[in-house]
Amino acid sequence: MKIQKAAVIGAGVMGAAIAAQLANAGIPVLLLDIVLPDNPDRNAAAKAGVQRALKARPAAFMDAGRAALIEVGNLEDDLGKLKNVDWILEAIIEKLPAKRDLWEKVEKVAKKTAIISSNSSGIPMHLQIEGRSEEFQRRFVGAHFFNPPRYLHLLEVIPTPKTAPDVLASFSQFAEGVLGKGVVVANDVPGFVANRIGVYGIVRAMYYLQKYGLTPAQADQLTGPVLGRASSATFRTADLSGLDIIYHVANDLGAATPADEDFTLTDTFRALVEEKKWLGDKTGSGFYKKTKDAKGKTVILNLNLDTFEYEDQGRVKVDAVEAVKGQPLAKRVQALYTLEGKEGDFLRGVMNDGFWYAAKMAGTVSGRLQDIDNALKWGFGWEQGPFETMDTLGVQTVIANLEAEGRTLPPLLQAMKDSGREKFYQGAEVVTPAGQPTPYTAPYLILSDLKKDATKVVKKTAGASLLDLGDGVLLLEFHTKMNALGEDAIRMVGTAHKTVQEMGYAGLVIGNQGEHFSAGANLPLILSQAQDEEWDELDAGIKAFQQATTSLRFSPHPVVVAPFNLTLGGGCEMLLHADHVVASAELYTGLVEVGVGLIPGGGGTKEMLLRFTDQITPGQPLLPAVQRAFELIGTAKTSTSALEARKLGFLRPTDTIAMNRDHLITEAKRKVLDLAPDYVQPTPRQDIPVMGDAAIGAIKSALYGMRQGGYITDYDLVVSNDLARILSGGVGNNRTAKVSEQHLLDLEREAFLTLAGKKGTQDRINHMLKTGKPLRN
Repeated sequence: MKIQKAAVIGAGVMGAAIAAQLANAGIPVLLLDIVLPDNPDRNAAAKAGVQRALKARPAAFMDAGRAALIEVGNLEDDLGKLKNVDWILEAIIEKLPAKRDLWEKVEKVAKKTAIISSNSSGIPMHLQIEGRSEEFQRRFVGAHFFNPPRYLHLLEVIPTPKTAPDVLASFSQFAEGVLGKGVVVANDVPGFVANRIGVYGIVRAMYYLQKYGLTPAQADQLTGPVLGRASSATFRTADLSGLDIIYHVANDLGAATPADEDFTLTDTFRALVEEKKWLGDKTGSGFYKKTKDAKGKTVILNLNLDTFEYEDQGRVKVDAVEAVKGQPLAKRVQALYTLEGKEGDFLRGVMNDGFWYAAKMAGTVSGRLQDIDNALKWGFGWEQGPFETMDTLGVQTVIANLEAEGRTLPPLLQAMKDSGREKFYQGAEVVTPAGQPTPYTAPYLILSDLKKDATKVVKKTAGASLLDLGDGVLLLEFHTKMNALGEDAIRMVGTAHKTVQEMGYAGLVIGNQGEHFSAGANLPLILSQAQDEEWDELDAGIKAFQQATTSLRFSPHPVVVAPFNLTLGGGCEMLLHADHVVASAELYTGLVEVGVGLIPGGGGTKEMLLRFTDQITPGQPLLPAVQRAFELIGTAKTSTSALEARKLGFLRPTDTIAMNRDHLITEAKRKVLDLAPDYVQPTPRQDIPVMGDAAIGAIKSALYGMRQGGYITDYDLVVSNDLARILSGGVGNNRTAKVSEQHLLDLEREAFLTLAGKKGTQDRINHMLKTGKPLRN
């Protein structure tokens, strides 16, 4: 059942975006849609879908070139092409007769081994395939993507009673490993998992919002990042999703579920949709409304639920939220759950309803508690699912609160009360929906689980840890804010190498499972040392960082770096020096130091020059390689995916791109074990060709034109001149010189120190720290 080619039927917003994600994964895909009346191009609908995906923001394609993997067609002329595909997914209109009619046609042409799927979010899967053959039904499995498919990790896989176990297993493996999705196996019930529980939470939050007289902005402060949930929280999420969508889904679920689940919408919510037609972002008005003030600045107005007027409430702050900011998630959740006043009453109502409903749904929407937790984390951006949150609070504490409110406990919570168990997850066990402990092993390495075994923590400091991954592989993990690379983290690199050698490890992985791999250097420290003129300390810090990055390449054991999300500045320099990189497909990496008036000082400038000159055919001019490195670094170019990072040169053709970020550490560990048996320690290069003043002249000529055209600032010129000197090799008018890596590193360090002492650089760093945006001085 290997899926080598796929077909998506329906080129609307969702269908085209799913086709794009298949193309991102390297899967050729046939995209079919109807023939539009009165349009001479019979494939116009499918073509429009591809164009929509190409223009989508955020981008649907990781590399626009991947659109070439999509073949367009129509359902009248090209249905026969389905005989050549291994997986067929429909994403057409949400009407049961239309889906049944489609499946009747598909069965006549699809090959007998193809897996068949529906992306329906509401129509039960078993109803769609009534009347189809037993063979068709056994190969049918629901595949509910969340929008946008590239960025939302969740994929609900929904077998019917007729789905063959091997089909379910094969498709789930493909979805997780090839498409990079977080797979949750859901039961074929109304709403499946995420929407069933998530929409219930939004409906109940609306009820408590009005009961306790909070504003949507106050409620979002309480149910957003402070609670470990998405920044869009509850009511901003509703606006983004579309109030009409929530309205219809809630009504449908209310009609399809028992009365005690209460999907009843408040009169105010109904009025927003039915009378005002305020549907959220799609109409410009919902719980919030964007407008501009007299100066043209964007202002977010908040809906007054009593008057239906929009009000400028300024920046809304909730004192209880401000009081716990900066604390670990567990402490924040515990503090907010016991909060007094109307904010506490609102939050406990929302949380307790969520806990009660998740427990009630255990066994109904899915047979595993971890699938319910994962559905909320992957589909709605929560850090913890409902059962994990109850573990944080103590399950017996939650049960006591629910009983104090007069609630009847769902069977799962009654079983937990009877057993006295405080956690759903305990050691290597998780309870079943019946409340019985069962062994649980994740299919990939989860560092937080690993660290529960104290023997796996080899060494730990405030900024970094060394963990034993098993099988002779050591992990270096950063855990500072944004994983910025300060003195602590840099020192731990040396400690890691020493530990590998002294304790007989096969090699080293550098990675983590935080929000980002690393946002780069510790800018506050650099600014402080420069302003205090602590030049010796700053010079020593740069040397230490250069030694740390280069040691990744020249140690006696293999080093594999596993970057993901933001991997900037010093983080990028780490991946550049690895023996091998296992990168997440969602990799936003670049050498961005010029934005703060510096140059890459940890070997990044050297490495890009070396890589690009190595690509020049012997006898050909070096200038294109120098210009390429200059443009990449001088414009602070950042990749928007790992595919683009490979094109830009940050990743090599031999480096690995993993679609599923969850698998990075596991794949990096496997790569270390592959490299270790035959690993030969490299030696630093002594033969890097440089152009001297000829390169500087060419770059300065281009810079002059850019400055005259207003494309760069005066201080951009200052930084660019120092960058040009490094890329020229700093060897005067010698056009045939060859220099060592250490020579280029010394030039980097000198330029870094010189620039750090300039007011223009210090102004840029200060502005970045205060605003998060670069200063154009």
